[in-house]
Amino acid sequence: MEKLKQRVGEIFFPDDPLHKFKNQTLPKKLLLGLQFLVPVFEWGPQYNLKLLRSDVVSGLTIASLAIPQGISYAKLAKLPPIIGLYSSFVPPMIYALLGSSRHLAVGPVSIASLVMGSMLTQEVSATEDPTLYLKLAFTATFFAGLFQASLGLLRLGFVIDFLSKATLVGFTAGAAVVVSLQQLKGLLGIVTFTTKMEIVPVISSVFHSRDEWSGPTIMMGVLFLMILLSTRHISMKNPKLFWVSAAAPLTSVIAATLASFMFSSKLHGVKIIGHLPKGLNPPSMDMLLFSSSHLAVAIKTGIVTGILSLTEGIAVGTTFASLANYPVDGNKEMMAIGAMNMVGSCTSCYVTTGSFSRSAVNYNAGAKTAVSNTVMAAAVLVTLLFLMPLFHYTPEVILAAIIITAVIGLVDYRAAGRLWKVDKLDFAACLCSFVGVVFVSVPVGLSVAVGVSMFKVLLHVTRPNAVVLGNLPGTQIYQSVQRYGEAERVASFLIVAVESPIYFANSTYLKERIMRCIREEEELIEANKETAGLKYVVVDMTAVSAIDTSGIELLCEVRKTLEGRSLQLVLANPGGTVMEKLHLSKSLQLFGSNGLFISVGEAVAHISSLSKAHREVI
Repeated sequence: MEKLKQRVGEIFFPDDPLHKFKNQTLPKKLLLGLQFLVPVFEWGPQYNLKLLRSDVVSGLTIASLAIPQGISYAKLAKLPPIIGLYSSFVPPMIYALLGSSRHLAVGPVSIASLVMGSMLTQEVSATEDPTLYLKLAFTATFFAGLFQASLGLLRLGFVIDFLSKATLVGFTAGAAVVVSLQQLKGLLGIVTFTTKMEIVPVISSVFHSRDEWSGPTIMMGVLFLMILLSTRHISMKNPKLFWVSAAAPLTSVIAATLASFMFSSKLHGVKIIGHLPKGLNPPSMDMLLFSSSHLAVAIKTGIVTGILSLTEGIAVGTTFASLANYPVDGNKEMMAIGAMNMVGSCTSCYVTTGSFSRSAVNYNAGAKTAVSNTVMAAAVLVTLLFLMPLFHYTPEVILAAIIITAVIGLVDYRAAGRLWKVDKLDFAACLCSFVGVVFVSVPVGLSVAVGVSMFKVLLHVTRPNAVVLGNLPGTQIYQSVQRYGEAERVASFLIVAVESPIYFANSTYLKERIMRCIREEEELIEANKETAGLKYVVVDMTAVSAIDTSGIELLCEVRKTLEGRSLQLVLANPGGTVMEKLHLSKSLQLFGSNGLFISVGEAVAHISSLSKAHREVI
């Protein structure tokens, strides 16, 4: 029971989160518990005016980026633009209380917006039944938050690890392509546009709607797209000029709105946002659908967007925490992001998480704590209360240009190149994910990404490495004869290293692999006409961290098979866990005193000396 308790603790509590509570008084434990659940009580008492000054500057800076992006991403999710601003107000304040990252800037993001829009439109049309669509979006957001908070509370964060880095590179690149193609509607001024997301229907729709292309819209879109891309390039070349790209979206919105207002008579065909209601987030708890026929699609959308947003948020938070050298608790982040989405679903918000672009601006602007999110929320509050009429004449084309500029950075071709160079299987996973998103659909692309990741895990588990070792001359070191050209085979010995745990899933494969190595060794001896035949098979178990009953049965079967062929099976350096199970299964006694050694070198030396002594006696 003690071992089981220890093993469960290692699985679910690898960081031992309760170690601070040991040997503490009850009041101290209560304080530590409050600080654990609400991190603001941990760093809040040390907060001062100097930190506030830095947070105000960074908060206002990211607000200039969050306001136009919030409006743009809401349209990407097929939601009213005002929902994007609502989602940039409440969730940041919740995260400031519960989050453990100092630099994570939360709000709507492109990937989650795209996935939510594509999955919900398969069930309900956002144009034909906007009220039901909005209810489903809020319900999906609630379930996304519930799923995220549950993962953190139950410490099941390893679930999101099944989305590997390789598949995420392909998925995000594919999503960026799909998002950019969707913006051709706004960039060209098209009215009749396909509701599908795949590349072929979108391109077909663009060219079939050539009669709807608007010259003024195209000119304005290309102009502002060039400006936004240029500012992005400037900030990437010189990080100190981060404020150039940060201020560019809001500046472009202001400039485009003024141009649309002043020259409205000349800019025919340029569509504008129109009326946006003033005021705070209206409550939306009564809009959550828990007994609807559409509940299944809301839960499915919530789980998918929850996983994606959680993966992005934790990755972004961890990245900037490592740059600033402070710890981030992944489980706290899950609970914080989940809580802000559950609260957000009741206050007219949709799925939010940490945005890489806004967090990068937040970091470069000198943010010191999560108060920068509160400052950003205050700026959005002022906008909601007093500035909404100013966005009436904002052209939709500028929102399309902002989205394209934001998502173009998601196409990480350098990462894809590294995958090709380092691991071809990872590159194949990346490519499958990309193709699935671009040519089939976003949900299918995500399913392909998870499927390929799972396949890779199964492949590594069921087909582990088993390599033949040779001796490096003049040493007691044994390495792969394929990788080390100077490694020499030892006469009468075949040394095979198993480089994984031995489980039921790979025991049959390992048996076949070992027997194949024996056959190939015997063929090599016969081809070279060597006088010393094969007598001993040494299995190096240094890398075998665990073994189950099927693995033990494998060793016994191989030993028995080799015994029938006058060959001896020898085990070298089995770990403590493996030794314990071999002992409990009473398998150790089958190998005898000359069948178990602490290293390959000791096994070869000892058996060779015994063999030599035996020949001398004869």
